[in-house]
Amino acid sequence: MSDRCTRASVRRGWCRGRVSAAGGRRLLGAVWGLALVAGVRSGVAGEIRLVDLDRRADLQIVVDREPGQYLGHPSTCLLEDGRTILCVYPKGHGRGPIVYKRSEDGGRSWSERLPTPKSWATSKETPTIHRVLGPDGKRRVIVWSGLYPARLSVSEDDGRTWTELKPVGDWGGIVVMGFVEAIRGRPGHYLAMFHDDGRFFRKMGRPTGVFTLYKTLSQDGGLTWSFPQPVYHSSQVHLCEPGCIRSPDGRTLAVLLRENSRRKRSHIMFSTDEGRTWSEPREMPLPLTGDRHVGRYLKDGRLFISFRCNSPLSERARRPFEGDWVAWVGTWEDLVKGREGQYFMRLKDNRKGYDTAYPGVEVLPDGTVVAVTYGHWIAGEQPFILCVRIEPQVLQGIAPPVGGAGSREQQ
Repeated sequence: MSDRCTRASVRRGWCRGRVSAAGGRRLLGAVWGLALVAGVRSGVAGEIRLVDLDRRADLQIVVDREPGQYLGHPSTCLLEDGRTILCVYPKGHGRGPIVYKRSEDGGRSWSERLPTPKSWATSKETPTIHRVLGPDGKRRVIVWSGLYPARLSVSEDDGRTWTELKPVGDWGGIVVMGFVEAIRGRPGHYLAMFHDDGRFFRKMGRPTGVFTLYKTLSQDGGLTWSFPQPVYHSSQVHLCEPGCIRSPDGRTLAVLLRENSRRKRSHIMFSTDEGRTWSEPREMPLPLTGDRHVGRYLKDGRLFISFRCNSPLSERARRPFEGDWVAWVGTWEDLVKGREGQYFMRLKDNRKGYDTAYPGVEVLPDGTVVAVTYGHWIAGEQPFILCVRIEPQVLQGIAPPVGGAGSREQQ
């Protein structure tokens, strides 16, 4: 990416060697809502193309909005019918009563707020929602609520009724869980990860200046979880909010990590033994640097990873879309080899600092991307929940595969 390609230059419609969405409007006479791939020299090694979807109102659907009320940090779960999406989020910044909605048409429309157990009103952290299967194939949906103690709510009827939140053990943490991943070849077994900085792992904890990544395991389809074990800890780089992506052949797990000290870029680490051991975390390219990575495979085999654009302090001035809701499109090999990827796109402009983009991302059977997050979408107003739906023909138009990469990698 050109060092001169700053956020301000993208908004003004110029960028050295590139064309932004605004500049594309002037050059081609297209309406502002039509995102133009910014990448004049396509296929040049070491370059990533910019796409701005901020003003594509035709792709945006309001999930929930309440005047004067902060709504934030959603998490989603796609059911097996390929169209039902469950969504949970807090009334407040990172904490507050859990709100629950569902879409039964792939994110085109959303229900009213649905009834929830009384204990959901006592949630202390951002909830996360996950589909899990028991060893016998029993389907469940689980909702985590973090800090101390970590608590769990379970549904065995696809989210229509729920148990109360109950502690899973004498431990807690931050953003519990960053992910819940099925362990290959072991039905009902799951790996989950989260982090803590000393404050919430134990009752009455205190900050230590050390960030620790923890893993915990379930052998009964998500009903009970083992006492967490540390995976990595450091006071120099503050790695947190793990997001997991499995390789196309199923043999390798990659975990993408926020770097919270803002001294370094985001990191990545790999496991080839279903999470028993991990490689040393290493930095990722700047286009993948940010917070709370959530990724899914597209139908063509590429990855769509959504996150908050948040750079090291030393690199913020030169990066487009800083502080906004963004997505990265590339391949598994890009992750492995540390390449920049194919596309860096803004999904929506956040109007207040970095307070946005704990996203849920789902890919429907027809290839439609459904991404959901919160943000300050209107200046001076409280954040609300927005859904962006990108149908495959739209994605093909704004972010076609580069150099034949894509379908060959997805098995």
